[in-house]
Amino acid sequence: MSFNSIEFVVFLAVTYLLYRCLPWRWQNVMLLIASYIFYAWLDVRLVFLIIFSTVIVFYCGGIIGTGRLNGSSRNLITKSLYPQLAKLTEAQTRLLFLRVGICATLFILGFFKYFNFFSDSAEAVISTIGLKVNLFHLNIVLIAGVSFYIFKAISYLVDIYKNKVEATNNFINFALFLAFFPPLLAGPIDRASQLLPQLENPRKLSFEQSVQGIFLILFGLFKKVAIADGISPSVDAVYQATNGVSWLSVVVGTLYYTIQIYCDFSGYSDMAIGVSKLFGIELMVNFNLPYFSKDPSEFWNRWHISLSSWLRDYLYIPLGGSRRGNLATYRNLMITMILGGLWHGAAWNFVIWGFYQGAVLCIYRFFGTKKNQETANNKFLVFIQGLAATLIFFVLTCYGWLLFRATSLEQIITFTKILFLDVGNLALNVPKPPLSALMGIPVLIGYEILGYIFGKPDFRYRFPIPARAAFYAIVIFILLMGQSNAPTQFIYSTF
Repeated sequence: MSFNSIEFVVFLAVTYLLYRCLPWRWQNVMLLIASYIFYAWLDVRLVFLIIFSTVIVFYCGGIIGTGRLNGSSRNLITKSLYPQLAKLTEAQTRLLFLRVGICATLFILGFFKYFNFFSDSAEAVISTIGLKVNLFHLNIVLIAGVSFYIFKAISYLVDIYKNKVEATNNFINFALFLAFFPPLLAGPIDRASQLLPQLENPRKLSFEQSVQGIFLILFGLFKKVAIADGISPSVDAVYQATNGVSWLSVVVGTLYYTIQIYCDFSGYSDMAIGVSKLFGIELMVNFNLPYFSKDPSEFWNRWHISLSSWLRDYLYIPLGGSRRGNLATYRNLMITMILGGLWHGAAWNFVIWGFYQGAVLCIYRFFGTKKNQETANNKFLVFIQGLAATLIFFVLTCYGWLLFRATSLEQIITFTKILFLDVGNLALNVPKPPLSALMGIPVLIGYEILGYIFGKPDFRYRFPIPARAAFYAIVIFILLMGQSNAPTQFIYSTF
């Protein structure tokens, strides 16, 4: 059930009506049932896995929070499983169940997402020395959204251990925290400190919040349906080409993909945040004009903010961050970004993409320049330098998306050679995008330029009502044009 489907419109309408009719104590129960129905729509087996994960993390979180086993648990463990656990101090018990919870959730993530990847990779490495082996393979179903709710679970356990949040005693509220359907398949990855309090207290729905939610749903659909789905065939024509492609085709195809992945992913986030607002629930902002970034640090503060901040807080900083000298900082950056790349999928192009992003971060950090006070006082020079820095980093970002989109290592090598050695080949064999995309892209660029200038996401309210009405009409008109585009799966729903 995709956000851009008729089934979801009916599902959302029914869920919303039931939600408004129920007292707040039953609203969470209804939202949890709706979330499981939403997830089961993909594959009913997925529900059993998320319930299993929920039980483990809820139980471990409760023990971490108190440092003690409750009566029934203590009797079961001390008499039947491992009597030595009863002798542990509270600090030892908390640390043990933190490790148990994290290992259990990482096992689920690793098994369902990476088992066959590592098995195939091991076979390939062994075959290079002349040995032929057939390692154990399983026909494992790729669990949609597993990375997102597992990361939420890990952050919950760690935050309890660090006394940043209190463990909830309400299983329904915690289950809804993990399974809440709008961000379930592609984020944002909200923290317990931000989302759980909203689930544990009555929510007041305001007219303004609902209007904002409807706009985000509309604008997210505009990005996804009119633009991302519209240019998807043009991207596929380059990255799925069976014959050779020209330099200009690689450039144009990669530029289209740069637009596609942004509109597809930020469109999903907009809709997830918008749908949540209809239920009086606020999710964190996941995108903030990332293509206006001047350097990689700024980019990762603007792109997939919930993931980049998660990697910073639960991986980069625990590794040591930037506290132990430059070499250790570069090591920590590389480890974080390579694992971040592998998080995106079980394929070597994601590992290479992560390595590339880590290398770019290290290079920018190494060559970081101090501000020249004389230049800083000249607004025109500041503007020119900022524009140049933005364009240079945008080119680097585009090449990163080439690595991300590539279908094989051979294609990465081939396309990279074309970019550097076939510059004179200006033949263009890329299908022209539909009119909805050709009209939608300039509208989106103009909207984001204004957002960057004003510095606020709700800048549109500064304009008079007729101007806003005209903008809404244009967006709806282009969105209706985009209904003829072939729908595609959300890119990040597979991660």
